[in-house]
Amino acid sequence: MSDFDYGEMTTRNRGFVTRVEQERLRDARVFIPGVGGMGGAAFMALVRAGVGSFIIADIDVFEVSNLNRQLFSRADTIGRPKVEAARDLALEINPGLDIEVLNGTWVDELDRILPSVAVAINGTDDAAAGAQLYRKAREHRRALIDAYASPLPSVTVVRPDDPRIEDRLGYPTRGVAWTDIDREMAVECLMLEIEYVLTHSSSHKYVDLDVAAEVAQGKRSRFSFSTMVTMAGTMMAEEAVRVILGRPGGVDYRGYFFNTHAGKVERPLPAPIAAVKRALVRRFMKKLMA
Repeated sequence: MSDFDYGEMTTRNRGFVTRVEQERLRDARVFIPGVGGMGGAAFMALVRAGVGSFIIADIDVFEVSNLNRQLFSRADTIGRPKVEAARDLALEINPGLDIEVLNGTWVDELDRILPSVAVAINGTDDAAAGAQLYRKAREHRRALIDAYASPLPSVTVVRPDDPRIEDRLGYPTRGVAWTDIDREMAVECLMLEIEYVLTHSSSHKYVDLDVAAEVAQGKRSRFSFSTMVTMAGTMMAEEAVRVILGRPGGVDYRGYFFNTHAGKVERPLPAPIAAVKRALVRRFMKKLMA
């Protein structure tokens, strides 16, 4: 693209970021394992924001069912590895990008990857790989941006000294080597995450509970919608920009849920209220699973 100019591409960013901050974004590197749904939306937003370098990873190929929400999924990328299609389309936006692509080996390379990046964004839904990413992010003192498995857009920023999600929610993976985390453990982790989401948000009001029951019972894949996925990914990208630029404020490790239906932010409940609601949620989930 002979007429591409980075300065012209990012000229409308001024007012949100200074010239010096824009250069910091250009010089930054971000790691995103999983560039399908939320990870892909975060990747797209950061590319357009002017971040200049990425390490991206994914093990899947684009399928027709991805077209409803994954920004790099198009008719001409169906059947292609997600990581390669995302790289190629990102280079069409900014041909000056530095992008390293990895497949399933990325978990074994975290000791190399994390020291070289400013921040990591978790776009994978693999419980074992996710657990190792959290652990290594703490070891290498890197912030990790994530989102809950929620019908409402959400975002968390887990900094090096923050508790890991497997400790906060009592996952069975605690103390287990990531290579020994099996499917049964992964399902239990998902159920505990859903319990947290239902306790601390009003997500249950905005989904078909019959479909949710089928998901919980393993009868169908998770449901997901374009606006929810894109908003969550964009919120993750916004927090990545904040980390890169060292801006104060933002989200903590507990995060929040953005209720687009009611036009409000839902934050974690105080412990006494959460304890009461959690008991009700557990009864509800038991009934749902039955």
